[in-house]
Amino acid sequence: MSGYQHPTELDQALDALRKDLLRDEGPQISTVRNYNFAILPYDPEDEFKLRRAIHELSETLRDAGWNTGTIPLNALLLARLRAQGSDFLESMIQREKRLTMASDPGRGLRTLKERVVTLLEGPEGIAKDVIREIDRILNERSSNPDRTVIFLGRAGALYPFFRTSALLKHVAGHTRNVPVVLLYPGKVVGETGLSFMGVLPADRDYRPRIYR
Repeated sequence: MSGYQHPTELDQALDALRKDLLRDEGPQISTVRNYNFAILPYDPEDEFKLRRAIHELSETLRDAGWNTGTIPLNALLLARLRAQGSDFLESMIQREKRLTMASDPGRGLRTLKERVVTLLEGPEGIAKDVIREIDRILNERSSNPDRTVIFLGRAGALYPFFRTSALLKHVAGHTRNVPVVLLYPGKVVGETGLSFMGVLPADRDYRPRIYR
């Protein structure tokens, strides 16, 4: 009996991304000039598989002379929350508990979401932190900026507070035009729609190429 397994959609998408990054004429992940973004959707249940695959892809790229960097969005979210101080975190936790125990259990989550969103949205929100990390990575690997790729990972931590389409809008123009790949937990809807975590209504406000 053959042990061959057909490549999954994620395997095929990763292979296409690898080939486009390693093209002889330079990385070709986008069809839009000066907008070097791409999106790699994956089933949220495949989070650990995705991390292993990105680790392997990064090793392949480094073997080919590339620099790679990963920005964990969950760490940036936690840093923003911690920067508000322990009193803020404790008050938010206690308030959510009180509201959750009230007659409307969903009210606690809605209130928490409203407060956290103010810390994340806009050009001064988490996009500012991503731009800072991109600058740090590029400054550390300044010897070869034309062969550098940056992955934005752990985006699931932003659910349900923030849509990643807004993040890419604010980061655009601040990447020195290196390839930036958003690892997107969710599902593709139609040709260009993306449902964050497979739960939120499909968002079609994306310009980058979607690897699928």
